[in-house]
Amino acid sequence: MNEAVFSTADILLPQGVNMHQWSVVACDQYTSEPEYWNRVEQTVGDSPSTYHMILPEVFLGAPDAEERISRINASMRQYLDRGIFFCLQDSSIYLERTIAPGKIRRGLVGKLDLMAYEYGKGSLSAVRPTEGTVESRLPPRIKVREHAPLETPHIMVLIDDPEKTVIEPLAQKKDALKPVYDFTLMEQGGAIRGWQVTGEACGQIDAALAGLKGRLSGQNENPLLFAVGDGNHSLATAKACFEKLRQTLPREKWENHPARWALVELVNIHDAAMQFEPIHRVLFDVDPEQVRRELDSYYKVEQKECGGQSFDMVVGGKKERLFIKNPSSQLAVGTLQTFLDDYLARFGGTVDYIHGGEVVMQLSQKERAVGFLLPAMQKSELFPTVIADGALPRKTFSMGNAYEKRYYLECRAIR
Repeated sequence: MNEAVFSTADILLPQGVNMHQWSVVACDQYTSEPEYWNRVEQTVGDSPSTYHMILPEVFLGAPDAEERISRINASMRQYLDRGIFFCLQDSSIYLERTIAPGKIRRGLVGKLDLMAYEYGKGSLSAVRPTEGTVESRLPPRIKVREHAPLETPHIMVLIDDPEKTVIEPLAQKKDALKPVYDFTLMEQGGAIRGWQVTGEACGQIDAALAGLKGRLSGQNENPLLFAVGDGNHSLATAKACFEKLRQTLPREKWENHPARWALVELVNIHDAAMQFEPIHRVLFDVDPEQVRRELDSYYKVEQKECGGQSFDMVVGGKKERLFIKNPSSQLAVGTLQTFLDDYLARFGGTVDYIHGGEVVMQLSQKERAVGFLLPAMQKSELFPTVIADGALPRKTFSMGNAYEKRYYLECRAIR
């Protein structure tokens, strides 16, 4: 059995296509902004695109959701039949994502062993989620993946590598590596460049990861080697599909089956361009005055600094800073989420998770809407908190704004 948790893969990239049209942002972004996805659809048209290979979550409840899923699998098969892919065999891809002038995030694409990943509560596996997994979010994703011949990742997996031994050395070697893509992403996504990593360079990555594992093992009996920062529900979907498949196959078949792995981008939490942004909340179809009354009765709420946690409540585009004297969680986001879960269960309404304070301010101006602006979590808190307390409250943080999220680009065969 392959012992490497993260390893090289046979990575598929398109050839002879418009890369600007090919690559689109993660499906779980802009879920309250259908106009964003309508623009993407207009930009892409009928051209080959990962847009035709995903189901944006804004359309999950649409009447044609099932039809969209069928079209996704058909598009994948069509792209394979047309031969639009070329394969980087037994390779990784070192990439540089230019998000803004002078802001470059470095990453490494490869495959992650799902046997080393558990998303259940209390997981002690080498790969763990940073947030709780909501099982109800998996079925529509499973419908897409269970019959799909291909995967394309928006999963970003974090490593805690303060000495910068794994990914960063590749930046010094990129002139000796083969370029495989270089283009501008749509919808203000910036630009992206990638280089194929093979042979000796891959061996150096393996050695650096082994060294990192050794250092972490000395600090903790069950070290957290890889923390899933973005795309945990997609990784959980891959895990669920593989486990279902594994039950039908003898060991000699499943242990090398391509569905055992998932393609991901590895990112160092200490990358200078890696920034944690808060994920805000907006309630819809609620009575703002009732929300405030219930919050006052749920917690001891002050409007002046009281030494507790704080967040802003936004109604009609106007902010009010609230201080919680008796928080229920280590983090303000957990304290708020506990209340929101209770409120929605008792009174109804819906909640959306929003990247970017300006969007919250806009959405909170709608009738029967209430926004909550949360403080950012320090990224130095992430690994220690997950190790000590397990998965964080869902949607605790975001690695940048929505336009900074991973764009679908590389593919891998999973059947």
